[in-house]
Amino acid sequence: MTVKWLPHARRLAHQVARPESRWHTAVASVPRHQFVPRWWEPDGGVWRLRTGLEDAGIWLQEAYQDKTLVTRVGANHADTVGIDEILDSGTPTSSSTLPSLVIQMYRHAMIADGNQVLVTTGSGYGTALACMRLGSDHVTSIDIDEHLVRSAENRLLLIGETPRLEACDITGRLLPGKFDRIVSTVSVRPIPASWLKALRTGGRLVTTIAGTGLILTADKTADGGAVGRIEWDHAGFMRIRHSDDYPKPADDLWKGAAEGDGQDIGTSRYPLLYPPDAWDVMSMLELQLPGIEYRKQEDGDTRTVWLLHPDGSWARATAAGHLAAPTVHQSGPRRLWENLERIRHRLNREGTLPLYGASVTIDPDGTTTLARGSWTATL
Repeated sequence: MTVKWLPHARRLAHQVARPESRWHTAVASVPRHQFVPRWWEPDGGVWRLRTGLEDAGIWLQEAYQDKTLVTRVGANHADTVGIDEILDSGTPTSSSTLPSLVIQMYRHAMIADGNQVLVTTGSGYGTALACMRLGSDHVTSIDIDEHLVRSAENRLLLIGETPRLEACDITGRLLPGKFDRIVSTVSVRPIPASWLKALRTGGRLVTTIAGTGLILTADKTADGGAVGRIEWDHAGFMRIRHSDDYPKPADDLWKGAAEGDGQDIGTSRYPLLYPPDAWDVMSMLELQLPGIEYRKQEDGDTRTVWLLHPDGSWARATAAGHLAAPTVHQSGPRRLWENLERIRHRLNREGTLPLYGASVTIDPDGTTTLARGSWTATL
């Protein structure tokens, strides 16, 4: 099918970059629809497959919006399932990230002409933008999923780009080459030591901390470590995965957490909060207690939020109305809601949390320390 995509790509470029920017030229020149011929769309609690070839108008409309398109749910690639496939549940495991966020991460990397850059693959669209900006011979792209790598390779070839592509774990011991920039659009914790080994001295890494909205940038130092900061803007990416799907430790807690009384019952002093709606609060909680899973439910005016931790801790808070004090049930070795409230106490007392703008120090082994004023956190 031949589609007139260039006007759509140019419109998207105007949305995400200034006309004088070289990233504007890249976005205007890459046919994003070719990298997302199929995608998963949430629809009333299920995932429904959408296929571009069925309706070119919808395909162009969706592909050239500044939005993320989910291309893999659980182990189900949109490329390979049946045309009428519907998934009753599942967690997104790969996507074509919204273009403005890809450009945002590349800008944080301060990529210069001639840099050798390592990026993550996904649909291949972000790789295509890097190739358009630098030339294919300056770009290496990796993903843990062999199918994604091979699909991206074929789609890149169709537009004349031939970067180096490898199927490998970005957190593994060795990365395929030496680089001036590493830009990861999957989140990690801590920074893999292999990144520091693969970066040239003075090179920059850009990523997000898993489970947070924190963008971390750092430049490699002569001692093999790196120094940088948490940027003032924010972003969230899928966590790095090491298999076909993410583990689901919280599922084992769900039966008790869904309705059980737990070990403690109390009342929160604050209105009900779903932490993913407040990125600074969620990020602070994640730094203290990594791995919390959040769930929520609405039944008329009654809202319920769950916090579930792999160590067996859980909290359930329910409020009838937006101003009502939530009733909180908690169980397990930690009191998750109490930790959340301590963070909210600090936010109310100080007016801010010491996350954005924090300095970052990374040891050669990947140990990462954040600091701002008297506050520190080690990953």
